[in-house]
Amino acid sequence: MRRGLLCLPLLASVACGDLTGDTDAATLGTSDASTSTSTAGSTNPTTTQTPPDTSEGSMSGAETTTTGAPTGTSEPPTSTTGDPPKADMGTSGGEFLRCHDAPPDGATLAPDIPAYGGSCPTLEIGYMEGQAFNVLPQQLGNNTVERQFLVIAPEDAAPDERLPVIFLWHWLGGDAQDFYERGDVQNAVNQKRFIAVIPEAREGLLFKWPFSAIDSDADLQAEFQFFDDMLSCVAEQFSVNKECVASTGVSAGALFTSQLAGGRGDVLSSFMSLSGGTGGAIKPWTAPAHKMPAMVLWGGPDDFCILIDFEQTSKDLEQNLEAGGHFVLECVHNCNHSTPPFPVERGETAFAPLWDFFLDHPYWLAPGESPYNEFGVPAGMPDWCAIGVGNAVPPPEPCDKNECS
Repeated sequence: MRRGLLCLPLLASVACGDLTGDTDAATLGTSDASTSTSTAGSTNPTTTQTPPDTSEGSMSGAETTTTGAPTGTSEPPTSTTGDPPKADMGTSGGEFLRCHDAPPDGATLAPDIPAYGGSCPTLEIGYMEGQAFNVLPQQLGNNTVERQFLVIAPEDAAPDERLPVIFLWHWLGGDAQDFYERGDVQNAVNQKRFIAVIPEAREGLLFKWPFSAIDSDADLQAEFQFFDDMLSCVAEQFSVNKECVASTGVSAGALFTSQLAGGRGDVLSSFMSLSGGTGGAIKPWTAPAHKMPAMVLWGGPDDFCILIDFEQTSKDLEQNLEAGGHFVLECVHNCNHSTPPFPVERGETAFAPLWDFFLDHPYWLAPGESPYNEFGVPAGMPDWCAIGVGNAVPPPEPCDKNECS
């Protein structure tokens, strides 16, 4: 008999242990109206053309901490460090515009990133053991809490290098440091030339992030505001490529990423759900006005963790995306609820296909459009990924891995 989502009363008392780590449940977050000290908000897309950007990176395994990163501007200058390599497009032989390229003439561009409503801290960049996290205050009901996050940027970032940004939301049993280490994030940003923002979940939420049907709308809006505030402060210190601001998460983080895609779809260029989804005991999909490409990935029919059938929630998300006219790259591995077994080339980091999907899909793509439609799925993507809902074929060899605990 297929295992499915359990009823909400049980969901309120038991938390899903994602990947590795504890499953101890905390108390539910506040249901009071929650507002941030920031006044940043979403704005409408623009059609203002920005100049081309070029950059080139190096591969480094060092973990360093720096301060005083370059200050961003609304019209960033051209980088002087050369062009990053194009994605490997396999046998098609074609090339397409990616996040590091200039938008085509007449493209609909992302809205400007609003300024933070308070005073942004000088961001600590990178991470090493014992390092303090970046902190932003947030007003939750009658309480002010300190929200923590990491900012990982290329160690050799040029002052005028215009960098895409991706937010990484960790799993239930993990934390920001775990995502940083598991994703080999410093090496990834050095190699692929982007900024990774890794939020730390706050105390007071049962499932770390507000995605369940029993989480209050106030908690959900507070998390959206935290996203706004982090993005505004990163854009204040760096030259951010607003055409490439994406989000991804794993398990609990993926369930929240789908909520963020609905709530901040006017800002995001793409999103990636790794064992996440919508529906049932999870909040439903909210259709954003901006049609963004999505990678929807899960571990097959046995991707189940305590309470959640992640195949069911992933398929619910896919159906909503398909109905809304979004491009979907479906990826189904067969290792159940575990770290995706991405096959990568020598010298690539463990999540290279994830970073490539993000960098292959800028904001300006038309609804339902992806370069993969014209050029095919890149050779660097797993062969268990395919364009369109219901088209992915899991690997035939057995895999009994499961990191739900």
